[in-house]
Amino acid sequence: MTTTASKPPRKTWPAIVLVLVTLLVLILVIWMLDSSPRTDDAYAYADTIDVVPEVSGRIVQLAVRDNQAVKQGDLLFQIDPRPYQDALTRGRATLVALDKQIALTQRTVNAQQYNAESVRAAVESARAAAAQASDTLRRTEPLLPQGYVSAEDVDRARTAQRATQAQLSAAQLQAQQAAAAVSGVDALVAQRAVALAEISLAELNLEYSTVRAPFDGRIVSLTTSTGQFASALKPVFTLIDTRHWYVVANFRETELTHIRAGTPATVYLMSDTGRRFHGTVDSISYGVAPDEGGLALPGGLPHIQRTINWVHVSQRFPVKILVDHPDPQLFRIGTSAVAVLQPDATAARSNDGQPHGQAN
Repeated sequence: MTTTASKPPRKTWPAIVLVLVTLLVLILVIWMLDSSPRTDDAYAYADTIDVVPEVSGRIVQLAVRDNQAVKQGDLLFQIDPRPYQDALTRGRATLVALDKQIALTQRTVNAQQYNAESVRAAVESARAAAAQASDTLRRTEPLLPQGYVSAEDVDRARTAQRATQAQLSAAQLQAQQAAAAVSGVDALVAQRAVALAEISLAELNLEYSTVRAPFDGRIVSLTTSTGQFASALKPVFTLIDTRHWYVVANFRETELTHIRAGTPATVYLMSDTGRRFHGTVDSISYGVAPDEGGLALPGGLPHIQRTINWVHVSQRFPVKILVDHPDPQLFRIGTSAVAVLQPDATAARSNDGQPHGQAN
C-alpha cells in the first residue's frame, strides 16, 4: 500500500500570497518612513514685522491697500510733513542768525584785541618814559651840591619822574581793563553746535515722516485710512517678509535622529497638491511646551498638542524648512503643508565630503 504526501488545499495559496504581500508592503512602508520621514502636521510660515512710524502725525497719503505686494523702497504712507519741515526751516534760520552774530561778534572781539595791543604799546612807552625820568633824576641830584644845577632843576626832574611813574601806572591799569574787555565767541559757537544738532534731528524727523517698505513683502492687517492720526512707535499694519518662505513641520522626536540643518526636503501645500517645492532644513527646535508636569517654562515656546491623551505618544518638535523658489501667489502664512525629508542625501553628502552625485 503506497502513501502520497498530503498537499495543502489549493484554496490556501491565495491567503499565503496575500500575507506575504502584506508583509512586504509593511516592510516597505516602514523602510520608507525611516529613510524619508514625512508629516502632514506642517504649515507655511514667513517672518513679519509691525510697520510703525518713528514720528507722530496725521496720515496724509496711504499708498497701499490691504494684502498688496510691495517692493523694497515703495512708499507705504506719508505723515503730514509740515510740522517737521517748519522745524527744519526754523533750525536753519537760527543757524544763519548765529553765523551772522558770530561774525559780528568776532569783529568786535578783533577790535578789542587791537585796543588791548595798543594799550600794551602805551604801557611800554610809559615804562620807557618813567625809566628815562628816573635816570635823569639820579644824574641831576649829585650835581646839586657841586653847584652845577639849581634846586629848581632837581625839583623839575623829581616831578617828571613822579609824573612818568603815574602815567605808567595808569597805562598798566588801562592795559588790564582792555585785556579784560576782550570777549570771545565760545558761547555763540556752542549755540551753533546746538542749532546744528536740532537741524539734524529735524531732517531725520522729516525723513521719518515718509515710510517706505524695508524689503519685498505683502501688506496685511491694514485697518486704517488717510486722515488717521498715527502715533510714534505704534503699529499701523503688518508686513510679511516674502523674500524667504518656510514650512514648519512637526516631526516626532523619534524621527529627529538623522535630521540636520541642510537636510533636503520636498514640500507641497494643501491648497495645490499638484506642485512640489524643494528646500532644506534651516533649523530644528530645541524646546516645546510640555502638556503635563509642573515645570514652568517661558511662554514663547511652541505648544504642540498631543492627539491621544490616554496613550503615551512621541512628542513632536518643529523643523523649520527653507523653501527654494516659492510661489509668492501660493504661499500664505498658516497654509497647511506636507513635508518629506531625505536624511540619506545629507548622510551621503557628508560621507563624500561634497554634494551627493558629484565625482571626486
